[in-house]
Amino acid sequence: MSKTPGTKTLLISGGSRGIGRETALRAAERGWSVAITYRTDSVMAARTVQEIEDLGARGMMVQGNVCTEADVTHNFRQVADHFGRIDAVVVNAGIVGPSMPLAQMSADRIRNMVEVNLLGALLFAREAARYLPRDADEPSGALVFVSSVAARLGAPFEYVDYAAAKGAIDTLTLGLSKELAAQNIRVNAVRPGLIETEIHASGGQPDRAQRLGKLVPMARAGRAREVANAIIWLCSDEASYTTGAVLDVTGGR
Repeated sequence: MSKTPGTKTLLISGGSRGIGRETALRAAERGWSVAITYRTDSVMAARTVQEIEDLGARGMMVQGNVCTEADVTHNFRQVADHFGRIDAVVVNAGIVGPSMPLAQMSADRIRNMVEVNLLGALLFAREAARYLPRDADEPSGALVFVSSVAARLGAPFEYVDYAAAKGAIDTLTLGLSKELAAQNIRVNAVRPGLIETEIHASGGQPDRAQRLGKLVPMARAGRAREVANAIIWLCSDEASYTTGAVLDVTGGR
């Protein structure tokens, strides 16, 4: 497979499954070096790294919890030491809980949603802001958040806590893009719609994408690879004048 110019080192949080994994593989197809973080599933992480290397790229897996500051700072240091630099960061790690209205949610569940989906994103983005600055005559560093169409639709009766956290991610994208522009760092977000990934099963609805896909204007659920393609474009030099953008990949939803 031919590889496009502009080899980079990419770090993805939660890169062993779903959109994170597909992003890792699309980056490897371009010849980029790819590091992924994982929290507990070392088997899936190792499998993803093997697939990266099978594509002829360099891969790395680092264990850590995005909600733990010491883990996040250690993970960035590990990747920078191993590959020499970090050129792009994808803030992908996220969770949902069982579907229910807010009135039925426990404080522990809400706290967990906010810690992983927002606090974890803030910590990961903070480290990216420390590692990605570039001189003006260099290709820009890139930071991409994985948000959700739930931020725009609200996810009523299902995941309003998750939607609220993702709404904050959209705001963070806009503010941080202005904060980091002078350091030659581009900050963007991709907002996936109904995508066929394992996250639905973790929310107690493994058939959700297939069941609701026919209600999407394009009459199907999306695929993780379709979201990954958008993320890779935003990480690449092809998006050199794009910052502060929130790109919907939703099939028209």
